[in-house]
Amino acid sequence: MMPRSPILSETRVHEVYMFRCLQLAQLGAGYTAPNPMVGAVLVYDNRIIGEGYHQEYGKAHAEVNCIQSVKKEDEIYIPQSTLYVSLEPCSHFGKTPPCADLIIAKRIHRVVVGCRDPFKAVDGRGIDKLRAAGIDVVLGISEAACLALNKRFFCYVTKGRPYIILKWARSSDGKMANADRSRIQISNEFSRRLLHKWRSESAAILIGTNTALYDDPELTVRAWKGPNPVRGVVDMNLRLPTALKLFDQQVPTIVFNQLKDETKQNLQYCRVDAEQDLISQILTSLFSMQIQSVLVEGGMHLLQSFIHQGIWDEARIISNSHVQIPDGLPAPELPQARLVSEEKLFSDCVRVYERIENRE
Repeated sequence: MMPRSPILSETRVHEVYMFRCLQLAQLGAGYTAPNPMVGAVLVYDNRIIGEGYHQEYGKAHAEVNCIQSVKKEDEIYIPQSTLYVSLEPCSHFGKTPPCADLIIAKRIHRVVVGCRDPFKAVDGRGIDKLRAAGIDVVLGISEAACLALNKRFFCYVTKGRPYIILKWARSSDGKMANADRSRIQISNEFSRRLLHKWRSESAAILIGTNTALYDDPELTVRAWKGPNPVRGVVDMNLRLPTALKLFDQQVPTIVFNQLKDETKQNLQYCRVDAEQDLISQILTSLFSMQIQSVLVEGGMHLLQSFIHQGIWDEARIISNSHVQIPDGLPAPELPQARLVSEEKLFSDCVRVYERIENRE
């Protein structure tokens, strides 16, 4: 006789389908900002009859795509099905109609939600609306994973600033550049592909004047499939040559400076006050532009400015065990950091840290 399959508890069943929601949601990485990534699954009698995710900002939400994916012959089962969704359904008119209204209209009897949406136009209202309509709502399934998925979005709506990721590569002796700032490749080709993936998942990328001047980077996604981030550069006195790749007009580019406000096609000059805190002004400007996350790839000075002020959320450091730069420029120091993950990519070790909040 064949052994019986173990009978899963109701909570475990919910977690299995929520995991599928998270898988789907991740497919929207880089395309949904400033909206969150969301996945949805519709289940009838332990069978998935529909699934979908939020594919692009301004377009249909996960719940809509999920319900629309149901085959004609399965539409009769929609009212008797359970809808799993990784984030609370919206209850307001934005770029699209409220998903809560669609769920109610389809008479879906149960909705399992991963976590609440802290956005002020939602923030529990979607759940309340469903319950008021007589729908059974289960909240908090795989909540930690659902919160982690949209940490950029949650930072943006609760802290009023973009989620900040610091990135740099360092040699085995703790240096990040030659003393004369001449270009040197520290990370290997596998880590460079990973970097381009990171870029595709970020709404913007930021560098300083010296990095732009000495490295002349494109700051685009070339070794990965995905959208290019908005490029940002700090050039207080507008001394960077216009022949640099940053100014090729191929990707929207913001120049933070103290001289002018001006927009020319894909090139925007954003004036900041040299007497005020530069980092705060940059983040305020990016927030007003609905930029949800920033990958800071600058040199020592820019990176250390974020670290010194304690304004960062995540740091990704690539260390190469084969490269040494005896007289090079030192890499930043990272206090109040907790190691989250570590991955070996041949000669490179990629470490991800999160900032430890000071709760004193």
